[in-house]
Amino acid sequence: MGTRKHRPGIRAVVALAAVIGTIAAAGCSSGGSSSSSGGTASAAPSGTAVSTSQCGTKPGVKATGTPIPLGAIATNQPGTSFTDIPNMAAAYFDCVNANGGINGHPIKLYLKTEQTNPAQIGALAKQLVQTDHVVGIVGNTSILECTINHSYWEKLGYYVVDSGIAPECYSTPNSAAVNMGPRYSSDGAVQYALSQHVSKVVFDQSNVPGTGYIAAGPAALAAAAHTPIVQLTENVPIADANSVAIKEVNDAGPNGAVILNFTPPEALVILQAAQKLGLEDKVKLWGCSTPCNTDFLAQALGPKWNHKLFVNAELTPPDVTNTPKMALYKAILAQYGKSVSGGVGSFSQMGFAEAEIMVHALQSVKGAYTAASVNAAIKAVSNFDTGMLCQGWTYGSFPMHIPNNVDYTTTPEDGKMVTAQGCTPISSADPQIAAYRKAAGTG
Repeated sequence: MGTRKHRPGIRAVVALAAVIGTIAAAGCSSGGSSSSSGGTASAAPSGTAVSTSQCGTKPGVKATGTPIPLGAIATNQPGTSFTDIPNMAAAYFDCVNANGGINGHPIKLYLKTEQTNPAQIGALAKQLVQTDHVVGIVGNTSILECTINHSYWEKLGYYVVDSGIAPECYSTPNSAAVNMGPRYSSDGAVQYALSQHVSKVVFDQSNVPGTGYIAAGPAALAAAAHTPIVQLTENVPIADANSVAIKEVNDAGPNGAVILNFTPPEALVILQAAQKLGLEDKVKLWGCSTPCNTDFLAQALGPKWNHKLFVNAELTPPDVTNTPKMALYKAILAQYGKSVSGGVGSFSQMGFAEAEIMVHALQSVKGAYTAASVNAAIKAVSNFDTGMLCQGWTYGSFPMHIPNNVDYTTTPEDGKMVTAQGCTPISSADPQIAAYRKAAGTG
């Protein structure tokens, strides 16, 4: 979900696709609030400098008009934090605000954090609407938010641009994510393994509520390929990684595949345990959902894992992509993204893409920026090229939304994640993917 180091709090950088659907621990503390004052682009020469002023329509002119208030809700609790995503969206908005804003209006993002407490999550949505008077919701990234609040957004006519975790982020009319979430990302990892003709799949993930929903996708793909699959779950944080690695390898066998759906730190401890025990070559391949698509993990594993681990990548691999849009993303992250602890990687890419989509929608609004006008503009976004996805991103009037359903596979190579397979549609053997394509095509 770039150069990424294991900084303090990296466990908080949970992979969207891994815990996606996960309920880690219920909490009661109130949500915090903070505020923040834009076709795949043609390739640019590697190393080309890009000015962040390109994010706005009036370079160097600070927006001073009435702010346009937007809101976001993100899980932030010990071991599970998705705040890098809305924080990157805020960084993008800061850049836009410094370069003309939206017709002279700055964007103000109200970020609320929650601890998987349903009552708290519902209250935060009402606070954003009734107290902060937000006219749009962007950057929501929460274990439960879609489940708790989707009917509220539908009632009010808000069309949320988010990073999906819970099933309702993909199966309801008023939520459209830039990512594929844990189920479809796990589909992608299993799909790649099946394409390599493995004889068996072992799929292992965090032991939290929501695992059944996630596991159903890989199970459907394996069944369609007539390949046995073993479903495992692990309590996290993982206390005995050696035992986990041994169990996975024994279940997979020498021609099998082990597919992980964990946050980067938890996946790392399993993979490092496998290496310590000499198990990395005892299966045909290892795979992982999007959370593992980070140079942090590639660097920590080292060259022994080169081309042995294959990771689903929901977003364009940043290391090997030299487009103006990718350069702008990195430049904004460097200049404005001090609150983005994970650096270059899937989470910050998601926040960038969400902010781009919102700015694109806001720029199309004629007249006042109201909840009605802004959400009509969001819903109307069609085939928008974020520069971060395999295909254009569309909201539209559909009963469900999986606009990101074509992706890459990456693999470690000397401390970086490189492309192992280009843009590939996620298999419609997953009935949810089939249902979306019946309604919307590929997006």
